[in-house]
Amino acid sequence: MINAAVIGAGSIGRHHARIFSSLDGVRLAGVVDTNFTQAREIAQKYNCSAFTDHREVLGLADAVSIAVPTTLHFQVAMDFLTHNKNILVEKPITTTVEEADTLIEEAEKRGLVLQVGHLERFNAGVALISTMVDNPKFIESRRTSPFLGRCTDVDVTLDLMIHDIDIILSLVNSTIADIRATGAKVLTENIDVAHAWIEFDNGCIAEAVTSRIANEKVRQLKVFQRNSFLNLDYQKQELTCYSKHDGNVGKEIKKPEEKEPLREQLVSFINCIRNGTRPVVSGYEGREALKVALKISGLVNQGLL
Repeated sequence: MINAAVIGAGSIGRHHARIFSSLDGVRLAGVVDTNFTQAREIAQKYNCSAFTDHREVLGLADAVSIAVPTTLHFQVAMDFLTHNKNILVEKPITTTVEEADTLIEEAEKRGLVLQVGHLERFNAGVALISTMVDNPKFIESRRTSPFLGRCTDVDVTLDLMIHDIDIILSLVNSTIADIRATGAKVLTENIDVAHAWIEFDNGCIAEAVTSRIANEKVRQLKVFQRNSFLNLDYQKQELTCYSKHDGNVGKEIKKPEEKEPLREQLVSFINCIRNGTRPVVSGYEGREALKVALKISGLVNQGLL
């Protein structure tokens, strides 16, 4: 039996608690939030204990989901790692690359699972398109949303674009040669719109467009490669494939099996603990996505001076 705890009982953490409480071989031992009323509400719903300080569950859990504000990720994660606990920390892994490096080193030294919550990797459509990508030449991602007023304390690159950065890095087996970026601060004091151009050493180019002040919600990934074009619509959960065979171009629409990405992510986390396997998105992948997102933010801010 794996004893699990959730640190942060907000809009994301409450779903971690729901899923942990339903997994075979997992016992939800506690929910932590500085707002005790909120923690107690979730704890009562899933029959576990409520706490206001994450250190109170250090002796109760083998594994924890950390869903607190990004600025607290490093300290909370270090507290659990130094007490030999396996952790899943929401994205972005930390606020700096140096902090991420420290977490990775600590987890490796102790033989612990350090997984980063890049949820889109467990999206059924992304899982499907990943099996069909072969030496891509050009990738285009588009992630836009109407203004909701959430996560405005960070740049849109760290809030939204980092999802696509992680996916792009997972699809392109090459190092980055150059990054160019532009963007704007519109309704907040942080970057609200960003457009990045990423060139890889193997010749692949990726374009990422992100906005949190758009007219409509769009989640789209396009991959162009020799003799085929793949177009994934996340919202429709529909993958359109155009491919060339014997001089003819055919079109096929694939519908991936419907699964809840968060459940798939947490099941994978628990399986990594049980089997001693490497997470799909380890601390290293989380660090690389953070590094690129921070670079893009820096370039945008530099252009706004």
